[in-house]
Amino acid sequence: MTTPRTADEPATAPGGGLVRLRLAVSYDGTALHGWARQPVLRSVQGDLEAALATVLRHPAGLTVAGRTDAGVHATGQVAHTDVPRTVWEEHRGRLVRRLRRVLPPDIAVTAVEEAPPDFDARFAALRRHYVYRLTDADSGPPPLRRADTVGWPRRLDVDAMGAAADHLLGMHDFAAFCRRREFATTIRTLLTLDVAREGDLVTVRASADAFCHSMVRSLVGALTAVGEGRRPPEWPAALLSRTERSSEVPVVPAAGLTLVGVDYPPDAELAARAVVTRALRS
Repeated sequence: MTTPRTADEPATAPGGGLVRLRLAVSYDGTALHGWARQPVLRSVQGDLEAALATVLRHPAGLTVAGRTDAGVHATGQVAHTDVPRTVWEEHRGRLVRRLRRVLPPDIAVTAVEEAPPDFDARFAALRRHYVYRLTDADSGPPPLRRADTVGWPRRLDVDAMGAAADHLLGMHDFAAFCRRREFATTIRTLLTLDVAREGDLVTVRASADAFCHSMVRSLVGALTAVGEGRRPPEWPAALLSRTERSSEVPVVPAAGLTLVGVDYPPDAELAARAVVTRALRS
């Protein structure tokens, strides 16, 4: 009989009763109410766990790299689950194809592979990467990109936005840009915040060790205030001295945000990384 375990504990050693699976997940978040399971509303976790249970004929609880909000998309989401080795061996060669048949069309599992027992989609992650797309074209977003590109009503100065972004890099308390969650730290290391224009498309790329709730959308909102000329480039960084969320910071619509990737250390460093991350998040 398998000993009960919590979702974040390592699977048993290779050859044992449980195997840890790493899933690559993509989704169009337009009709989804975020990642986290909801009692009534559709969510990525709810639909995906139901599909796994149907295909595997075994419950499969998921731990995810980053809980995206309602309306946010993903092309590089990562999750893990533990299943009996016998179940994995039965389905390993055809699991992706079978999931495709039962998942709704706005969610896809693009790969499933056996992971080391110490792999943890959430706590072993080194970096998360997001892209925010908006257009200031008079005509609005291209029809084929309307799901992941936000139409902006005013022309944006990307040079001013880039200058503001540079001042936000590094380790800071981003409380002014985060929706408060009890007992959750808002200290993060922002590694990248790049603003680029290609024609009428403005793209903001953000990478960090982790992001707190609504942080990316708030950062982009602050940059758009600068891009519109309503705030000076120094303004977003000046908010880093705040100890709670600033009502002055606009939160841009969820539709423009996509999680595009998550980085992990080599297998031999997974356990150590998880220990460090748990300490930082406690």
